[in-house]
Amino acid sequence: MNNLQQKSASFERELDEAIEIATSSIAPNWPLDKMIAVNPYWTHLEHSFSETAHHLATLAGSPMAMPLFYYQKRWSEGSISKAHLQQAAQDLNTDLTIEQLVEALNGDDQLLTPVPLLCDTLDSQRDLQHKPAWCDAITHQVAQFCAAYFDKDQSDWNPSDPAPLYASWCHTLSDDHSISLLMQASRIPKAAKQLEENPRKQIQIALNKLDIPKQNWADYLQAVMYRISGWAAWCAYLKWQAQLQGNDDDNLLQLLAIRLTWEALIDDGKREEGSIWHLWQTQWQSHFEHYNPQQTITKLVWQRAHEISYQQELAQTLKQSSVSDNQQSESVKVQAAFCIDVRSEVFRRHLESQSDDIETIGFAGFFGLPVSYTPLGTDAARPQLPGLLAPQMVVTDTSGTASVDESISQQRQTTLRSLSSWKSFLSLPGSAFNMVESLGISYVNTLLNRSRARNTHSTKPALGLNQRQAQQLRPRLQADLSQRIALAEGVLQGMGLTQRIAPLVLLVGHGSQTANNPQKSGLDCGACCGQTGEVNARALAGILNDPEVRKGLHAKGVKLPEGTRFIAALHNTTTDQVNLFDADNLSAEAEGVLPALNDALSEAGKACRAERAPALGLGKLAQKPAALQKAVVKRANDWAQTRPEWGLANNACFIVGKRSLTRNLNLEGRAFLHEYDASQDTDASLLTQIMTAPMVVINWINMQYFASTVDNHRYGSGNKTLHNVVGGRIGVFEGNGGDLRIGLAIQSVHDGEQWRHEPLRTTVVIDAPQEHIEKVINEQPVVASLINNQWMHLARIEQGKLYFYNQGSWQIQSLSDADSQAN
Repeated sequence: MNNLQQKSASFERELDEAIEIATSSIAPNWPLDKMIAVNPYWTHLEHSFSETAHHLATLAGSPMAMPLFYYQKRWSEGSISKAHLQQAAQDLNTDLTIEQLVEALNGDDQLLTPVPLLCDTLDSQRDLQHKPAWCDAITHQVAQFCAAYFDKDQSDWNPSDPAPLYASWCHTLSDDHSISLLMQASRIPKAAKQLEENPRKQIQIALNKLDIPKQNWADYLQAVMYRISGWAAWCAYLKWQAQLQGNDDDNLLQLLAIRLTWEALIDDGKREEGSIWHLWQTQWQSHFEHYNPQQTITKLVWQRAHEISYQQELAQTLKQSSVSDNQQSESVKVQAAFCIDVRSEVFRRHLESQSDDIETIGFAGFFGLPVSYTPLGTDAARPQLPGLLAPQMVVTDTSGTASVDESISQQRQTTLRSLSSWKSFLSLPGSAFNMVESLGISYVNTLLNRSRARNTHSTKPALGLNQRQAQQLRPRLQADLSQRIALAEGVLQGMGLTQRIAPLVLLVGHGSQTANNPQKSGLDCGACCGQTGEVNARALAGILNDPEVRKGLHAKGVKLPEGTRFIAALHNTTTDQVNLFDADNLSAEAEGVLPALNDALSEAGKACRAERAPALGLGKLAQKPAALQKAVVKRANDWAQTRPEWGLANNACFIVGKRSLTRNLNLEGRAFLHEYDASQDTDASLLTQIMTAPMVVINWINMQYFASTVDNHRYGSGNKTLHNVVGGRIGVFEGNGGDLRIGLAIQSVHDGEQWRHEPLRTTVVIDAPQEHIEKVINEQPVVASLINNQWMHLARIEQGKLYFYNQGSWQIQSLSDADSQAN
């Protein structure tokens, strides 16, 4: 290879690296019908939390801590103390003194801004009182184009074989004169016709045209990508899904080419001093020169101090544990396995308080089933497992009789075809205004039924079936006997149900009930890919009650008592009601327990609603159970209710250990709880599963709430009352345009007066030997990055004390009660 070829190869490699850095800087965002929590910082996992904070502050203008007045309030009220600040400063290895940190609270809180692009400089020279801004016009054009291009569900017509994203955009822009008229830039359509057809080559051409030095390529392309980060997150989701199937997807690269090309299109080509380009280069350099890293560090210290304050409270709470393993009843009558979701912590606590004969278990809400769900009579496939994973098996419905299944299948198909026709009618121009007039009095009942408060446990429609037909069907896993036995064994071991098993075991999934909420799936089970846990719980109960499966388990040494039966249930987290499924064919032992269990569930629901009432603005009804239940159900069905429940707001910790560690403790609905008995896990295999799956999912949940609070403008979806659905299920616009919004609406984390979510990184507490925890960290790169780069905090509990992990060493929580109270 000659010198010219070497230079060319080096050039290509540097360009590819810059493009890869830019396109890999965006985390995926799941569609509305599968809305799950995502850590928007996930692609920065290999960098520390602090490094990422500086990176996003400079390039995206995005903070990773709250405004200083937020910490000022906590300092004034004493929840953050000098001792907390000292420990935080030490953790961040900064020389900032307590005096400097406190003084900063009274200083100016400088607003972060993204690094300027050419469009920003151009806008700074325009009369924006009378002319539209180029930045807004570009974002609107790209967003509207992407909305039309990716829409496969909402519009009535889509090209059967569309061109790739970038090529389609070039064609559209060359024929569309609307933006050239709006911005008085008549040359845009003609220039679009002359663009390079290959998006990667177009990126190279644009970089050369804009005279971007090679050493700035990575930063510049990331800055460009951040300007359309909502649609970039959708493209990242398409790539994620393709990779789960062993394929790839290059829409991110094509989107980068589109947004970068706009910068090149608005460049007038002038380079002399005083030109827009020259002014932009000056502003670009000035942006980095004037960035104040100390302000970011100061906020990070306060943020860490806030977390230490919570960790101290948690340590004090865990010291109060009054239940020992020896106190567990050997004759327990009910064991109820709940999702690890923080909302389950409240219900579990109140359910256990009803009787010593009831104990609860925490387990991931998909119950270990790596499945998708295909409703009988359809070809649809809905994932029912964490978004990190790809389904390996299928669950479908059956009545147990082939002829009945066929009849129900035909009825569902007929109904769905009819509904499809109605959808076409409703989408006609003007239909939204004249539908009621056209249908007349026949539509009144439909409107009344939608407005009436329904006291229902159901969170999902029966999909074209009436109630009788739906009740005939039960989810069933399509797998051979050996696969079902293996799944059953793994689930029972994971839940710790291999030794001591009650006559009745409840498998409790959860789901939310809400009306007129495009983001409602985000309130369902994140472990079930934004669905309820009903399908998984019912399918697993069927497997564990199967005599053939039990016989296979017995041969493997897992002996389920003859009288033990498993029943599926669904916890409605909006109303705190629990619905039982398939409670037939019970043994005499299980049948005898059921009445008392139903009473306990009812009383636990009342107690949960009373506890949640003040946060819902229903505090006056806390001691009036019937009135409170009616009010909660009304909220769940209210079209105008923006806060039907608080979801996972204020989540703060993940506790992995036996229930005896936390039973009788009020963890305030802030704790994810996962059952784990280290004595039954000598090789740390179960601990590895917990730390590589549920713990990662919890990081995604925690960081979604964190980011939606500290920077709702970029990582949240703004005002819920302004949401408009994009593409039927892709996501939402806030208003009629702008970038695709991701994350949580402001109403999900703020009640209009104060924040309902405290943005704290998760504190993980594990009751396991030190060497087992370190083994997982050393063998699992993702876990190592999460812990060592401070994306979550890790502690082990030993004899009631918390020892925190820090780069290979363990440090006991040393703050005293006096320290925490002294400012």
